[in-house]
Amino acid sequence: MRIVRHHEHGAPSVLRVEQAETPQPAPGEVLIHSEAVGVTFAEVQRRQGIPIGGHASLPGAPGGDVAGTVKALGENVTNVRVGDRVVVDVDHSAYADHVIADASWLIPIPRDMDAAEATALPSPAQTAYHALKESGQLRPGETVLIDAASGGVGHLAVQIARAMGAGKIIATASTRAKLDFVRDLGADVTINYTDDDWDEQVKAATDGRGADVVLETVGGDILTKSVALTAQFGRLVFYGSASGDIQPVNPLLLSRMKTVAGFALYALLYNKPDVIAAGQRDLLDMISTGKVRPIVHERLPLEDAVKAHELMEARAQLGKVVLIP
Repeated sequence: MRIVRHHEHGAPSVLRVEQAETPQPAPGEVLIHSEAVGVTFAEVQRRQGIPIGGHASLPGAPGGDVAGTVKALGENVTNVRVGDRVVVDVDHSAYADHVIADASWLIPIPRDMDAAEATALPSPAQTAYHALKESGQLRPGETVLIDAASGGVGHLAVQIARAMGAGKIIATASTRAKLDFVRDLGADVTINYTDDDWDEQVKAATDGRGADVVLETVGGDILTKSVALTAQFGRLVFYGSASGDIQPVNPLLLSRMKTVAGFALYALLYNKPDVIAAGQRDLLDMISTGKVRPIVHERLPLEDAVKAHELMEARAQLGKVVLIP
């Protein structure tokens, strides 16, 4: 089978398509024939040598969100059968014709569901959903500020916040095209965060009080200003650092009863499977009823993994970039 690996850190060009033996599932695992692989920004950073999630080891074989058909079962797997269509977050060796996955993490998907769109379910949609619901504790009528709203997670967060009953959704992005994109998805206010006064524009849109829930994944100065833009009794959820720049948060900025909460999907996967299962059911319902639409920016063959990473690195995508083995 084919698999994409890299043997050094660096530019997207370090990614190579190689030949490998088709792996066999161990107990508790399944073998999946890949139909689509969602590319995540965390793997772009790991390829660069940034240890997201604690590792950026070599040789690298990027992970991703894989949709496909179960081809073989390891021992003690009873929750799926050969032939079932599933989607799952694969931590390693996801850019391949076949992948191994933990059976307990599988999300069943309908036979008629588009595989590329389904790749939004494991990481992006669940991150957006649980960042809003579990960490952000979003309540109906509250104002939400979503930074980097046009990306794989952000564009879903805009729609999920609307489905959860948010009163006002403020979305930030870096270009007019991205702002138009998130406005079409339901954002009430769109602001270019490259503007020098973007934070003043957020204040104006909230009558000076700030946002009740802030989803922040950029880091650097955006994070610092987003803490200041969190309303009294508000919650800022930090779920990533696309800039790679992590600035310390001054505790004095939290003195108005603000909360800064970290979010990691794996913490829920390992410790709260019941919460994950409920979220999966809710998300599938949102998608099936049209409340949430996963947007695929581009579908690329496996051989174009370099182009996929170039798109992600340039922040050029609107929605998800997906590889189609």
